[in-house]
Amino acid sequence: MIYDFDEIIDRRGTNALNTDGFRGYIFKDFAGKKKFPFKDEEFIRMWVADMEFAAPPEVCQAMKDRIDRRIFGYTVLCDDSYYKIFSGWCQKMYDWEFPKEELTFSSGIIPALYQFVEDLVKDDEKVLMTTPSYGFFQHAAEYSGKEYVCSSLRRDEDDTYTIDFDDFARKAADPKMKLVIWCNPHNPTGRVWTADELKRVADIVEANDLWIISDEIHCDLLRSGVRHIPMAKIMDTYPKLITCMSASKTFNLAGLMFSNVIIRDPKLRRTFVKHDKNVGDLNPISLAAHEAAYEYGGEWLTQLRAYLDGNFHYVHDSLNAKLPRISFKIPQATYLAWVDMNPYLGDVSDLPDFFANQAGVLLEGGDRLFVGNAKGFIRLNLAMPRAVVEKGLQRIYEAIRDHVDVAK
Repeated sequence: MIYDFDEIIDRRGTNALNTDGFRGYIFKDFAGKKKFPFKDEEFIRMWVADMEFAAPPEVCQAMKDRIDRRIFGYTVLCDDSYYKIFSGWCQKMYDWEFPKEELTFSSGIIPALYQFVEDLVKDDEKVLMTTPSYGFFQHAAEYSGKEYVCSSLRRDEDDTYTIDFDDFARKAADPKMKLVIWCNPHNPTGRVWTADELKRVADIVEANDLWIISDEIHCDLLRSGVRHIPMAKIMDTYPKLITCMSASKTFNLAGLMFSNVIIRDPKLRRTFVKHDKNVGDLNPISLAAHEAAYEYGGEWLTQLRAYLDGNFHYVHDSLNAKLPRISFKIPQATYLAWVDMNPYLGDVSDLPDFFANQAGVLLEGGDRLFVGNAKGFIRLNLAMPRAVVEKGLQRIYEAIRDHVDVAK
């Protein structure tokens, strides 16, 4: 089957955060009073990390089949069918497997992070993360009143982000450090960490007897030909490792609220299950969707990756041609472009507000939405039809051109 990623789907009126909730999320305008020179429906939405593509038809059909059963009572996992499907995906995609008893579930990786920080880190202990970082890593620490420490990634001349191992090791050695929240692949930079990089991080973590949560939600959203290495393959016997994965990002199912949480330590696993606010109940539609995604979604994902490759190449070439002072390297993973606007917009303090008003483009960026090393950066969601990407990039260019002389 050839899948259509050029289709434009109207999401308005579905309570989608992307279309109907952006005012509150981006601008804290919960009353809807903020005025823009664009109507809400006129915005190009390149912000929140869900896709403008229809979920795979095989997944939609699985949900329809489950709905046809007509009863949606309390649902728990009673057999090993889901484990076999998901572990089969992990073996095929990453040459990695894990025991069935280690698999637990959460309504999302973010809720799981909140719970782990609460369960693992005492009030006088600390959480370590590399930055720039996804904002909810910080929020997970703040929610429990725990101190978080940032180890800044290095940005090389070719726009590649690398780990400052000396800084990471020094901060990991703090006697009060307890937990590392690791992002693999990295959000927002899109780095896919090499085996050597993962091994050096693992050695530091193990030397300091730290817990590590590896958030691997973007692990299937790779550029064509790139391979993901789960941290669990590197730390193959380390007991204090937690791996978080989901089909939600990969197959555009985020609203179904279902994530895989793989916990090695039996005691922590029991604690996590005991503290599950959903008391083990699962959404039957979400379960059906994830089973179908992992069982039948391989070809759809292959075509998606190729389409995203094209979108990234278009953005790369457009920036080079029209805004040459911007150094942008196509990321190895995610569908998110992390773009440094400082060469042109270093004087703009609120980039989301600037582009909403001057370009009619909704996007995320800056230290307000990310943690550390993010000032002057924007994150562009490219998981949308190319015609929309082209229109959004043109608007961004025109807004910058009207603000500053791009020829200088």
